[in-house]
Formats: sequence, C-alpha cells, structure tokens
Amino acid sequence: MYPPTRTVAFRRVVDLTHPIRPGTPIWPGDPPVEFETAATLHSDGYFLRRFSMGEHSGTHISTASALFDQGSGPDSIAPEALIAPAVVIDARSSAGVDPDHALTCDDFAEWERRHGKVASESIVLLMTGWRRYWDEPERFINLGDDGVMHTPGFTPEAVSFLLEQRGTVGIGTDTHGVDAGRDPDLKASREALSRSGLVLECLNNLDQLPAKGATLVIGRLPLVGGSGSPACVLALIP
Repeated sequence: MYPPTRTVAFRRVVDLTHPIRPGTPIWPGDPPVEFETAATLHSDGYFLRRFSMGEHSGTHISTASALFDQGSGPDSIAPEALIAPAVVIDARSSAGVDPDHALTCDDFAEWERRHGKVASESIVLLMTGWRRYWDEPERFINLGDDGVMHTPGFTPEAVSFLLEQRGTVGIGTDTHGVDAGRDPDLKASREALSRSGLVLECLNNLDQLPAKGATLVIGRLPLVGGSGSPACVLALIP
C-alpha cells in the first residue's frame, strides 16, 4: 500500500544554509574550510576548484555514526526523512542573557501554551540568535578561558521529551551544536542520534521562519562511511 499523498503549498522559500567559504567557524580541532584552484580559464579553458572541509562544518547534518560505533551515516538517511514540518522555538532573549542557556521541557510547555501542541513528525529548531556571530568565528564558538564553549543548546531531557512524548523526528539549531557548549559529553546529541533523530546545526535565517507551519527540505551528501554531511536546508513558508 502506498502512503497517502502529501501536498506542500508555499509562498516563499527561505535558505537556512550558510555560504561555504574559508574562515567558516569550525569546532575546535576540526579541519578548516579550504579551496584550491585546479584549473583556470586562461590555462585550461575552464575554471575548477577543489575544496575540503570537515563533515560537521558549515550548515550540516550529524548522524549516529559520529557518536556510536554501529551508527548509521548520511548515506543511510531515507529520502522521505529529509522533508519535514518545522517548529521554531525562539530562545533569543534567554540566550542573550545567558550564553549557557539550555532549553528545557518547561520551555516547550510555554511554547505550547501559545502555539498549540508540538506537531508529531516535525523537526524542532532552536533559534538562539547566534547567527549574528557567524562572521566572528571566535565569538561564534565562544571558547572561554576555562576551555569550555559557552553556547546555548538543548537539555537531553528536552530532546527525550520531544522524540518520545511528541513524536518529533529531529532537532536543529543556529549554533555549532544542539548541545549546550558546556556539556562535553554531548548528551543532547546522543539522545537524539540514539533514537535515529535528525540533527541539524549551524542553521541560518531562522528569524525568517514562523513558529510553526514551514516545511524543511534538507539536502545532504550521501557520504559513504561518513559521520555527517554538509547540508543545504531550505524552508518553504506558507
């Protein structure tokens, strides 16, 4: 039996992807984004570059293989899983006051009081306002003198609630990680990826999305044996 037909109607498209260029903020220790000219119009009759970057640099998707020995990689993601409704949680006020702010179940309860129940099969996006630091890599990563990244994220309890109690299929954020930077164990990521949830990071332009109603279309490179993939993420706005 075929699944029911689904229709997406939209008025405009918002690109949630950061441009890829040298100087892109990277996780401490990750390889930099680099470009090298391989052919030129003058010498070869065409222009071509090669580039290299980490699988978790720029706007990207993380997969279970990043944290679990037998976890699946980006080439295993079903195509239909890459299209999903979006729910946007605006945490800019809290993150602006406390860069270590971690989203809790109480935050979702407050969101639901205003917007209704978080829809099942949706991807919940945390908008912290961190994109404003994208052109300031050190500020975006925000590594303190204590050696800790001070960036907002999800609590693992909130991720468990969303996937178990609300039937969501993934989480995302505009910072470099869905975990609060002060958590070296990446418990929110582990909670999501252990349950086959999608994890999107370094998203752009979340402030252009409604709290609910948008549809995400996620493009990824099916990197065989990979831990994740650079992603192109579009939002269809009704």
